[in-house]
Amino acid sequence: MSLMFDSLAYAKKLKAAGVPEAQAEIQAETLVEWMEDRLSTKLELEQVRADLKRDIKELDTKVEVRFKELDTKVEVRLKELEQRMVIKLGSLMFVAVGAVAALVKLL
Repeated sequence: MSLMFDSLAYAKKLKAAGVPEAQAEIQAETLVEWMEDRLSTKLELEQVRADLKRDIKELDTKVEVRFKELDTKVEVRLKELEQRMVIKLGSLMFVAVGAVAALVKLL
């Protein structure tokens, strides 16, 4: 990672403030190391953003496919239920017609 931090200017400011030269240089080096370990560049953030967008798009596609699969399953089950209801309704109508016919015969 490349950060825009002038460690030489930082060390010079420390020396001007009375910090011994060796200590100023160590502080500047340590600060640069710390920044490189913990801070991200704009390019790195853009790469993470692109990766996240790609991952979100992949998840969106997977979710869309899953919803289509579930929609198909629901449609199939509803058709099956409709067929069973038609059969039961037909059976009930047959029994009702038979009962009415039997009552008419008895009367």
